[in-house]
Amino acid sequence: MRIIGRKNEKDSLMRCVKSKRPEFVVVYGRRRVGKTYLVKEYFNKQFSFYSTGLTDEKTKGQLRAFNESLKIYGCEEKTVPKDWFEAFSRLRDLLESDKVYREPINNKRVVFLDELPWMDTPRSDFKSALDFFWNSWASAQEDLLLIVCGSATSWIIKNLLTSKKGFHNRVTKRIHLYPFTLKECKELFELNDVVLTESQIIESYMIFGGIPYYMNLLDSRLSLAQNVNELCFKHYGDLYNEYYNLFYSLFDKPEKHLAILKKLSKHKEGLTRSDISKEAEIGGGSVLTKDLLELEECGFIRKFTNFTKNENDSLYQLIDPFTLFAIEFLEHKKFDSWNEYINSPGYNTWRGNSFEIVCVNHIAQIKELLGIRGIETNEFAWRSSKSDDKVQIDLIIDRKDGVINLCEMKYTNDEYSMEKEEYEKINKRLTVFQMESETSKAIHITLISANGVKQNKYSGIVQNFISGSDLFI
Repeated sequence: MRIIGRKNEKDSLMRCVKSKRPEFVVVYGRRRVGKTYLVKEYFNKQFSFYSTGLTDEKTKGQLRAFNESLKIYGCEEKTVPKDWFEAFSRLRDLLESDKVYREPINNKRVVFLDELPWMDTPRSDFKSALDFFWNSWASAQEDLLLIVCGSATSWIIKNLLTSKKGFHNRVTKRIHLYPFTLKECKELFELNDVVLTESQIIESYMIFGGIPYYMNLLDSRLSLAQNVNELCFKHYGDLYNEYYNLFYSLFDKPEKHLAILKKLSKHKEGLTRSDISKEAEIGGGSVLTKDLLELEECGFIRKFTNFTKNENDSLYQLIDPFTLFAIEFLEHKKFDSWNEYINSPGYNTWRGNSFEIVCVNHIAQIKELLGIRGIETNEFAWRSSKSDDKVQIDLIIDRKDGVINLCEMKYTNDEYSMEKEEYEKINKRLTVFQMESETSKAIHITLISANGVKQNKYSGIVQNFISGSDLFI
């Protein structure tokens, strides 16, 4: 099978294969983003050992599955291990065998433990056994590459990435798998013979968020609108209950995560931690800190600070298109058909907000188009704290080369044509931002329009024009 994109991730795996030290690699990211697919396809499904955890299975069932994997790879013990210490002891014996498979590039023994969090059932000794396996033996094996992954991100973060105990500083490489870019979405659709225009691909991203699993569900015989209707609005649709299934698979108790996302969906410019904590069903304290970190690590939100605020005023912003789509249209369905939403006021508002998320998720492409790929930048949204009109700018790129790009993002069916009213609004935003930021940098207006721009006498205020098709790089 073909791996689309994932250049940096494949490069990281190759460096781990070629390294001369033991490697403990954690591949993580939200559900359905393609973690298992990447690892399996990269190694052509050839491992020294592979096993996966089972959903909703108790310790005995997990050990039985692990033992079946051991037997497949040559372990002669037939009985199910009595605990995880015995299971990992058998794995060690298997890996020390002369018959164990080694990858051909650097003769490494590659072990892939998939859905690792599911193996750690309540009151089991799994974490202690894995800790002992790595610290007592595996960490001294220069030719060993251990790869683990799992969709239960809260477990991954708590036990592997931020743990101060057994696995602290044991992980040698983190690979955070993100959704596809627009370019990668286009490649996947072409591979699946799904025919869409670039404008329709952008709209599909606004709905499915570049998640490969979701896009693979599209029926090439149907239009985009028909696919959305079949997948999301029909009771038999594969994504009918996906929003809640997604969060209950990622987090043990996702109720507060869902409440945070719902709150942020109503404030596209973002909210401070203090603002979020005022919601009664969310609250504050260490639980909010943990939930925000987990949502950030999964790519559902981003945290940013701009130079008119201090660190305590950092903002959290929703950046996952599918989450916004689900909250707006799936959580409380007003209609049982996507077609009934199209061109409604709520639909048009959602399109504008969702296209802004598309742009935020393609900052690298925007920088490339602006010719500033190698220049250090800080990106944020901005809201006036002094103006009575609550002036806000949805995307600002603050550059180290003495320029600030104020980005205006527009989603229209046809070419965007600036009118006098919008020209005056942009002028006001520019004036208020200059006054409040007290910046000495040059300010460039950048207009990003989904379907291009029709230039007129008002468009002269804009220094840079970017169309949706330009983002496919």
